[in-house]
Amino acid sequence: MSEVVTLFDNPNNYSSWMDGLLSIKVMEGKLGEVGTKSLFRFKMGNKEMEMTETILVKNLPDEYKVGYTANGVSNTVKSTFSELDPERTLYITYNEFEFTGFMKFIAFIMPGSFKKTSQKYLDDFKNFVERN
Repeated sequence: MSEVVTLFDNPNNYSSWMDGLLSIKVMEGKLGEVGTKSLFRFKMGNKEMEMTETILVKNLPDEYKVGYTANGVSNTVKSTFSELDPERTLYITYNEFEFTGFMKFIAFIMPGSFKKTSQKYLDDFKNFVERN
């Protein structure tokens, strides 16, 4: 399990499993520490998107909680890691989305897109860990 948590906790690995990540810029604090605010830039299709990440809780492997904000969307993600056996780690995320303005409409007509994106990042992280 420690190898999985180490890979997860290294921001230099994010681009290996966060599809479309272009850059991370620390706006306040120190990368990877509680309270740090960072600007994430992504390319999704033909569009570029920015979101702010704030690290809320860092007590790995038991809990890692971050908040993401972008235009009209707030997402809080809590991650936990548990050892199933020496070769398997259970990684669970709890996602809570809040929408405002036009994004409320998008979330209403396309509710599955947010779940699909969250699942894609889980799958991509799993594949990244298994390759390493």
